[in-house]
Amino acid sequence: MIETKNIDFYYGNFHALKNISMRMEKNTVTAFIGPSGCGKSTFLRLFNRMNDLIDGTRFTGECAIAGRDIYHKSFPVDELRKKVGMVFQKPNPFPKSIFENVAYGLRVNSMGDKSFIVAKVEASLKAAALWEEVKDKLKKSAFELSGGQQQRLCIARALAVSPSILLMDEPASALDPISTSKIEELIYSLKEKYTIIIVTHNMQQAKRVSDKTGFFMLGELVEYNDTKKMFLSPEKEQTQNYITGRFG
Repeated sequence: MIETKNIDFYYGNFHALKNISMRMEKNTVTAFIGPSGCGKSTFLRLFNRMNDLIDGTRFTGECAIAGRDIYHKSFPVDELRKKVGMVFQKPNPFPKSIFENVAYGLRVNSMGDKSFIVAKVEASLKAAALWEEVKDKLKKSAFELSGGQQQRLCIARALAVSPSILLMDEPASALDPISTSKIEELIYSLKEKYTIIIVTHNMQQAKRVSDKTGFFMLGELVEYNDTKKMFLSPEKEQTQNYITGRFG
């Protein structure tokens, strides 16, 4: 589903990613772990080309989704960002109603009439496990929701435009343990329909929700393996040291 070959990425003269090749299968959850500044969020943002928005960046290598090179000049970036949804570290609802937050992408992209949008908003809120909590207050401000509810609203907003891939950059780091548990349960259920990539500092979270894990260090992909294998018997000493808390 997603494949990179020999990725190198630079912020100006800083070599942020070094020769990274990996493959992520459809309908799986892949976790990226590693210390702060190791390149995992930079790598995540390659898949919806958000790094393009940063001045002075440079990229070499190949990055393909469903066999198509998303960095080819002919590849439409707008189309890419419809297919690759993004959820950020802190919930970022728009200053609009709960309903309009989810409907926003549909309206901007002229996707369907009023009845379609109403049905899609409901379906997206259900998919994000939020419908039962908000169905009677859809016209109220999204800012009235708790932090955990706001993050699930942002997930619903991403799902509304029917992506095939969902990127999550530390989606639970700003949440309490109960909200975090709900997000983790949601991630596990969503992989039936979506390919999910999650960046997390929480190794136990990676262990709980992911099928495969990539360990990054100083811009390099040190190890990429089945999550169970990586946490039980990692192949690299660096991975073992990080997982067991000897550094990081």
